Order: sequence, then structure tokens, then C-alpha cells
Amino acid sequence: MWKALVVACATWPGAALADWVPVAPMPVPAQEIYGDTHDGLFYTLGGFDDRGRPTDAARAYDPVADAWRDLPPLSAPRHHVGVSVVGDTLFALGGFQGVPPVWAAVDAVLAFDLTEGAWRDAPPLPVPRGEHVSAAVGGKIHVIGGRVPMRDGADRFEHHADTARMDVFDPVTGRWTRGPDAPTARNSAAGGVIDGRIHVVGGRQFGADGQIRNVAMHEVFDPATGAWDTRAPMPEAQGGLSAAVLNGKLYAFGGEVFVPRPSVFAESWVYDPGTDTWSPLPDLRTPRHGTTAAALGGALFVFGGATVAGFGAVATVERLEP
Repeated sequence: MWKALVVACATWPGAALADWVPVAPMPVPAQEIYGDTHDGLFYTLGGFDDRGRPTDAARAYDPVADAWRDLPPLSAPRHHVGVSVVGDTLFALGGFQGVPPVWAAVDAVLAFDLTEGAWRDAPPLPVPRGEHVSAAVGGKIHVIGGRVPMRDGADRFEHHADTARMDVFDPVTGRWTRGPDAPTARNSAAGGVIDGRIHVVGGRQFGADGQIRNVAMHEVFDPATGAWDTRAPMPEAQGGLSAAVLNGKLYAFGGEVFVPRPSVFAESWVYDPGTDTWSPLPDLRTPRHGTTAAALGGALFVFGGATVAGFGAVATVERLEP
């Protein structure tokens, strides 16, 4: 999930850039999906279908063949599932279960052996959670933010709260440890790893007044020092966005907003940590939220999502090349 194409950022603003083009759509519509890459393929798990029902789907995309294939499904339908690859193992971390209005965070972690093609149970999350960022650094998975239950048996969206909590999983020892909290509690953010540091951008917060407000904050965690830092915020506060990284730059795509009125973003951006600045990319052809993103074979891909704020889903996949 955290790789992307090389774009001549030094020529911006005013440079002519290639536009997004459609490629093979997902086998079925899906939104609120996350993913990661391994050996030139992209993997995505779970999500909502176009009727707002959670799915147990697990799929791989091959950019060379421009084709999809199904993997053995998850043990149960889930949406907002964290996805990270460490070595040859694909991990499905937490998420929510239930057909809305049932909305219950789970602590279940599944591991898929990419060489043997089989799922197994892995040590569960310390707390149930969904809508989080998961990032693999140094062979460990860092699970950051999202939403966690406010009480035992929480099974509605409003029974969960935004969190700044970080938990770190070591697949070698099978142990979870507590990391330092992020500066900002938020959900539906996006993330990427640059030079061993985890960047977390955008997302949203659910206030006590019931309002859903996007945030533009950009925070960076260094596992080597255990410290968080604040960087230049996104030019626009976008929640439910996706992101990818290549050659030391972070790319962010789309999202949704509910205040002052529900709408979906087409805007895409690139962040250069060398200058601590953001620059625009071409807008997505299809404005969407709840997507997942990757870079494969020198191109950016944005997968699935929904074209209206809230439920619904599309199978759209778009690619951007320099």
C-alpha cells in the first residue's frame, strides 16, 4: 500500500501531467477497503459491497496482466480491516462486523501465508478496533488510531470512539506491545512509510455533538526514537482517503466530507518531506472515498470506493502514470 510512482515534482506548478485512466475493475464493487503489496501484486480484504453489506472477500490484482484473482475468503465478513504484509505473510487486522446498523469492532487477526495460500489465526489485537492505519516497519506492524468500543458489547457505530492509541505486533514473537499514542485521535486517516518513518495524514473525528469533522493534520512517527513529530498539514481536510509512497514521497487520494454537506473528493496530492510541502496531482476521474491505493510497475492505482458519502460502492480502478 505504501509504494507509488515517480513524478517530476520539481516541475510543478504548471507542468503537464498524465491523467488517470481506467483499468480492469474489481470483480465486484467494494468500499472501505485497505490493502498492501507483495512481489508486484496488490492485495485487498473485506469491505462493503454496493448494498452496504460487509464482505469476506480477499483478492489479488496483477498489474502486468491487468487482472484479478480471488483468494480464500476471510473467516467472517468485515469492513475497515487493516492490511499489512510482513515477509511472505498477509495480515488482516481488526475491522468491524455486522450488517449496519450493527457495527461492532473486532480484535481478530488473521494471517495468510502467501506461499502456501492458507489463512490461520494470529494473536488478536489488544483492543478491538477498525478504521485504523496499519504500517509495517522493521518487520513489525504498527496499528495507529481508528475507533475502539466505549464499552463491552458495543455493537453500534455510536458506541465506539476515536482513539490515538498505537499497538505494535511482532510476528516473530507473536507478541503485541503498546506504542506511544499519536498526537491526534482520529479515524479513516491514511498512512505510508518513508525512510522508516510512518506518516499519518487526514482522516476525521466524531464530536460529542454528533458532528463528523475532517482533519488535515499530518503526523510522523519514528520507531527508531519512539517520537512523534508534526509536519505540514494536507492542503484540504480529507477523511476516508487512501495513500501510497514511492521514492520518498507520499501520495494521497480522494475521500469524503459530511460538514457542511456530504460530498466526495476528487483531489489528489503529493507530499515531499525534503521541503515539507504538498503539491497537486491530477484529480481522480471518478471522485471517491473508501478507496485503497498502491503503486505497481511504475504507476499509481486507486481501487474501488464509493462515489457518494456514506454507503454504496463501485468497482472502479484508475491508474496514473508519469
